[in-house]
Amino acid sequence: MGDMLAIRGGGAVWFASNSVRHPGEVQHVERHEAVTGDTTERLACTHIGIDQVADRQAVTLSRPDGVWGAEMGVNAAGVVVSHKAVHSRRVMKKGAALLGMDLVRLGLERSSSAHEAAAIIIHLLETHGQGGPAGWRGRGHRHDSNFLIADAAEILVLETCGREWRLDRVRNHAAISNAYSLEGPVTMASEGAPTDGFGADDEAWLRRHFGRATARRAAALTRLEGLETPGFQGLAAILRHHDRGDGFTPGSKRDLCQHHGGFLRQDHAVNAMLARLAPDAPPAIAITATKTPCISLFRPITFDASASLLDPALWAQGAARHDALARDPAAREQMRNRIAAAETHILTALEAGRADIAETLVAAWDEHDLAVGGREPDAPTVAAD
Repeated sequence: MGDMLAIRGGGAVWFASNSVRHPGEVQHVERHEAVTGDTTERLACTHIGIDQVADRQAVTLSRPDGVWGAEMGVNAAGVVVSHKAVHSRRVMKKGAALLGMDLVRLGLERSSSAHEAAAIIIHLLETHGQGGPAGWRGRGHRHDSNFLIADAAEILVLETCGREWRLDRVRNHAAISNAYSLEGPVTMASEGAPTDGFGADDEAWLRRHFGRATARRAAALTRLEGLETPGFQGLAAILRHHDRGDGFTPGSKRDLCQHHGGFLRQDHAVNAMLARLAPDAPPAIAITATKTPCISLFRPITFDASASLLDPALWAQGAARHDALARDPAAREQMRNRIAAAETHILTALEAGRADIAETLVAAWDEHDLAVGGREPDAPTVAAD
C-alpha cells in the first residue's frame, strides 16, 4: 500500500514516496556500492533466480525485511524508482516469479536513466512475470505493481496487470496509489494491454473500495497542484497528510500518512523518502528510516561512504517513539512542532546543496533525541558556494 508522487519545478524533478506495510515490519535502509566486471552468472532474488549483469549502479534502498528487492530507492546516476501494490485480477495465484519490489531494485541497479530503468523493468516483467508471496504477515498476500520512475529529465508512470503493461510520460506532475489511473492512449503499451487503460474490471473490487486509493491519490494531486514552488518541505507535508484527525485518532484509509488501527486499517506507513533530481548534480535524498512519517524526522542520505547517518537501531527507536506518542496527544503535537522547526533548517540546507550542514544538524538532533524528549538543533547559516 502507500502513495508516491513527482513534480517538476525549479530546474529539477522532485519525488516523494511512503512505504506502507505491516506495522511491525522493519524497513532496512541500505546502500550498496557500484559493481564493475562481476563474473557471477546467477542472481537470487526474493523467490526466483535470474541472470546477473556484470556492471551495476550504486544504490540506496528501502528494503522490507525478508525481501531481496526494495519498496523504493535511488541510484548514483540520479534515477529513482518506487512501486505500489495494485490488486489486479491477473495476479499470479500460485507459484512465484519476480516481486514488484525485485523489479524496483533491478531497475535501479541496472540503469543510468529513467527510460532505461523502465525498459529493464518491462523486459524482466515480460521474461519472468511477477508474483509470489509479498507480505510479511499473511505470506499468501499477492499483488501486481504500479511504478513511478524518474530522473532529472523524465517522470514516467508504469502500470502492470499480470505481464501486460502501460507506460506514460508525465509532463508536469503525477500521484500514484494502489489503483490504476492511466486512462486513454499512453506513450507505450504491451500488445495485449487495453487502449483505454486498466480499469475497474481489472482490479479486485473489495481492495479498491476499502483501500481508498482513489481518494488518497486525489488528495495528493490537490496538494501537488497547490504547491507554489516544489520543495522538500512541501512534499514532506503531503506525505504526512491526514484526511481527518491526526492519524492516531481517529485515522482513516484516506490518510497518506497511514496508521494501523482497527479492522480496516491493517497497514502502517513504515518509511518515507524524498528526492531532488537535478541535471549535473548528485541526487539529494532525505529519508525517515522509521515508521509514522508525521512524527519522524527526514534525514539526508548521500552516496559518500562516510556520510550515512543511518544507525541500525533507528527503526526500533522510531517504533518505540510511536508507541509512546500514541498514548500522549500533547507530546506528539510537541514532537511535530520540533520536527517542523528542525526540518526548516535541515531540508533548506539539503536543497541548497549543503548536505554537510544538513548532516551536522541531524547528528545534533540524534544526540539530544534518543528518547521522546530533546531539543531543537541550532539554526545553521547556509552559505552560498
